[in-house]
Amino acid sequence: MQETVTSREVADSRLPRRRPSAWLLPLVGFAAIAALAWLALDTHNTVNDLRGQLAVRLTEADKHNQQTEVIANQARQDTRDALAKLSVLENKLGESQNQQVALEALYQDLAKNGDELSLAEIEAVLESASQQLQLAGNVKAALIAMQSVDARLARADNKSRWTTLRRALNQDMERLRALPFVDTVAVSAKLDNLIANVDNLPLLSEPVISETNPPSSSADNPQRSWSGFGKSILHDLGELVRIRNLNKPDVPLLPPSQAYFLRENLKLRLLNARLALLAHNESSYKSDLASAGELLTTYFDPRIKAVTTAEATLRQLAANPVSITAADITDSLNALRTARLAHDKANR
Repeated sequence: MQETVTSREVADSRLPRRRPSAWLLPLVGFAAIAALAWLALDTHNTVNDLRGQLAVRLTEADKHNQQTEVIANQARQDTRDALAKLSVLENKLGESQNQQVALEALYQDLAKNGDELSLAEIEAVLESASQQLQLAGNVKAALIAMQSVDARLARADNKSRWTTLRRALNQDMERLRALPFVDTVAVSAKLDNLIANVDNLPLLSEPVISETNPPSSSADNPQRSWSGFGKSILHDLGELVRIRNLNKPDVPLLPPSQAYFLRENLKLRLLNARLALLAHNESSYKSDLASAGELLTTYFDPRIKAVTTAEATLRQLAANPVSITAADITDSLNALRTARLAHDKANR
């Protein structure tokens, strides 16, 4: 019995033993192929989802482009109308400046001939002061003219005849002194600077240039070479789609052509505000400044200092308690005409 067992053990020991690696390697290879197939399928689905989202956003952008084209056409027409109005106002302002020069010469003439009283010259001075108020809102020039006329009347021989006229002059001068000072030239200069800088302000929809460079491969070390090649592929795949957090999901993507029309619309708002300032229309002035500020806040990048500076300038111009309502000296002109009629009747 012992001999039988011994011979069987010897026979079993002569049979070749099966190694575990013979069935383990195919199983690992199959698992790796399955993992790569699942990864490829997941990547394909992700890319398809991104393409679908991009197609939807491009469709929305086309709709916004059509709407912006209509607005741009209207903006161009409004710009032409505004430029025409501005040209008329500038011509009137030039005429008023010429009249101011003539008025200053007339002031000097009044100072030299203080002994003679000419109602025609006084009426010309007051008419010129009234035009300064209506066209340019120049309260300072009007006050100088009225003070010169009052001083001329105070040096007259028969002062009692001009009491009513002087009372009307002093009442109008008190009203003019009570008005807040409006530096029209400084405000216009700030608006012109904003208009000139609109083209340099960056938009939220403009692409941001990445500062990171793709990793360079090294040919010296094979391991580094394959690692750099893999990183280069990942970098190129990452450059296919860029995601930016705008913090404003309702901001449309604007192509360069529509960005041009947006900037022109902002310039038009600022130009309308300048026209309203020259025309003494306070409600239109503040409304155009508010519209310009809304465009800056909505479409331009607030992280840029130039944008924040422009917004602060608009808030400053809109918040200042400026009174653009035109004043008048109608009472003084009416009193002067009444005095002139009485003077003409007395000389007949």
